[in-house]
Amino acid sequence: QAYEECRLITRREAKNFYYAFLTLPAGRRKAIYVAYTFCRYCDDSVDNEGSLDQKLSKLEELKRKLDLSYRGQATEPVFLGLADVAQNYDIPQDYFQGVLSGVESDLVKTRYQDFEELRQYCYQVASVVGLICLQIFGYRDDRAKQHAVDLGLAMQLTNIMRDVREDLDLDRIYLPQEEMARFGYSEEELRAGTVNDCFQPSNQSSSASSAKFSRGSFSESINASRRRRSARRSLLPKGAGTVVRSKTGSSSTS
Repeated sequence: QAYEECRLITRREAKNFYYAFLTLPAGRRKAIYVAYTFCRYCDDSVDNEGSLDQKLSKLEELKRKLDLSYRGQATEPVFLGLADVAQNYDIPQDYFQGVLSGVESDLVKTRYQDFEELRQYCYQVASVVGLICLQIFGYRDDRAKQHAVDLGLAMQLTNIMRDVREDLDLDRIYLPQEEMARFGYSEEELRAGTVNDCFQPSNQSSSASSAKFSRGSFSESINASRRRRSARRSLLPKGAGTVVRSKTGSSSTS
């Protein structure tokens, strides 16, 4: 019942995601749907209408249910499924806790002083999701974990650069305050949409960080493939065939 509920939620809320993982072995596929459903619960807890206190209260309740799951005391279907997945795939509680912390940051934090603060936020909202998935997919080389972290950072930094205006409308500025000050670009100029000589290096600094993590996650995989057979094999479920993923995110096995 727990797994079926998570499957139905995933199919209803994220059709592309749902079908992308149909080719996974049944056990791993069900586990991925549980992971998605937990993340969905986290997002929904703050996306719905309500006061800040109400949203923070919902997050605290999710933290409590997560803790119960790891104690073997869950009662709700989704968290019963999460408890089973966490045990079967040895997923640290800190990973799921990181997702909750990232969601909470979007409620209580609207500015990031430096890149290290921003990096921690990106780790919580993106990298830990990759680490959860990695535990479920399986891997042979521990370096796969760092690749998952770097790829999550790169993807979230890319999202931040893409959504500067949208985030600004919500009074959120993810560009590090330290970087903006270093290049002499003010928040007022950002709100006005000013693109000048000060904006270019500030934006390029974030772009360079994204590219750095992208290179780290991809080029190291390529280098490893030259040293052994294929670095992709380290990310495959043990005993599974080669996974071929298209640009649209769909996958097939051979």
